[in-house]
Amino acid sequence: MNVYSRKCMEHFRNPRNVGTIENPDGVGRVGNPVCGDLMEIQIKVENDTISDIKFRTFGCGAAIATSSMITELAKGKTLEEALKITRGDVADALEGLPPIKMHCSNLAADALHAAIMDYYKRTGKKLEKDDVQRVEGFHDGEESTEI
Repeated sequence: MNVYSRKCMEHFRNPRNVGTIENPDGVGRVGNPVCGDLMEIQIKVENDTISDIKFRTFGCGAAIATSSMITELAKGKTLEEALKITRGDVADALEGLPPIKMHCSNLAADALHAAIMDYYKRTGKKLEKDDVQRVEGFHDGEESTEI
């Protein structure tokens, strides 16, 4: 019995969007002090749309797969659309994760949201009230720590 789906294994073996962006518009770095996984997502934004996105992850195979998947889910989306990507969306897109690895999808979504928040901070833009509530609402259950 395989614990990981084929899709998860595919993203682990062939991760998409690995690397860094020169002069990124937003950077999100999060970690989980329990497992030691660290994740960084960088975004480039054009016309409120994520035109490029890269990640660097120090962690297990599930952390690499979730990092790869969140970049695929977010690329080409508006910032508003990307803020709506949940931790569950990442796990669902990978056709599931073992329960002990669900924190990896939390890290991926949190890193994306942190990168978008960093973009807003750098540009002086304000989040809409609904977006603030949405991002704050994602932080139930296991927490990631910004690093």
